[in-house]
Amino acid sequence: MKLNDLECELLNNYQRGFPLTPRPFAVLARELGTVESTVIALLRRFARSGVVSRVGAVFRPNTVGVSTLAAASVPERDLIATADCVNSFAEVNHNYEREHHLNLWFVINTATSERLDAVLCEIERRTGHPVISLPLIRDYYIDLGFELDFGNGRRSGQKMNSAKSNACMTRKHEWHECGESIAALQAGLPLEQKPYAAIAERAGLTEEALIGLIGNMQSAGVIKRFGVVVRHHELGYRANAMCVWDVADERVDELGERMASLPFVNLCYRRERRAPAWPYNLFCMVHGKERDRVLGRVEQLNRDLRLLKLPRAVLFSARRFKQRGALYRVDESIDNERTAHG
Repeated sequence: MKLNDLECELLNNYQRGFPLTPRPFAVLARELGTVESTVIALLRRFARSGVVSRVGAVFRPNTVGVSTLAAASVPERDLIATADCVNSFAEVNHNYEREHHLNLWFVINTATSERLDAVLCEIERRTGHPVISLPLIRDYYIDLGFELDFGNGRRSGQKMNSAKSNACMTRKHEWHECGESIAALQAGLPLEQKPYAAIAERAGLTEEALIGLIGNMQSAGVIKRFGVVVRHHELGYRANAMCVWDVADERVDELGERMASLPFVNLCYRRERRAPAWPYNLFCMVHGKERDRVLGRVEQLNRDLRLLKLPRAVLFSARRFKQRGALYRVDESIDNERTAHG
């Protein structure tokens, strides 16, 4: 996709640190040397084309709800139908085919652990395929922005020290009282002059109170970042690999933190093993435009961190069946009625 300098800066510079002020797009316009209506029009165009998923909050996993990464081994003849069934659950926000015998990978986000278990069981029942669940144990670097390489904008986000991010966490139950606000925020800001006022009205708050709440959630680490959420596939990043290792438990945090500091690592986290089907506990994502370049970076990572003797695998993404922001607040009765016949 060919973009001009203004479009590149808009996508690169505002993936985090988005203005918490009544007219945020006017602030962006002043910084970019344009007018508010142009910024809003560009973001609307990016949203229609799929380049931008939304402008808004990326919540830290397992703070305002619970989540898991799940996988299943599905015969090729059943893959499309199974993916469609999985996609019918509103709680599923990402769903990909990957190059592995466990070939269908999806993320589930729910408000409660009981609902998470129910969704996993229902997916197994409807698809007829066993599902393994790989809950997050620790994140070393998750979704602080995706630096794009086509523009001259400043960095979209710096690697965050994991100790600092863990220290700023608060107890999950403190945010359950904010359910209406989270429900109003999860789809992103409306692309209009006063987006916070529109969301505040839906949440039953004043504009000032909502802006304050977002700021508090950011300070507490509940919101990992707040800004433009780009979809890398539409921008040419189609050689994307999930890399995994089986690391001794006493070493995994050390290696995870070192891995997370590498500039080409976009995500890095520790998850539970499910041996023998899935013996790996350390994950990272490397996104790129060319497969060979991604493989070269993975080999560099293995050499630099001395991982060549560890059991490991590289799972490139193939088909993308679903990608959108997580919905933590879902009307379960409506969803169940809709999907029961889908």
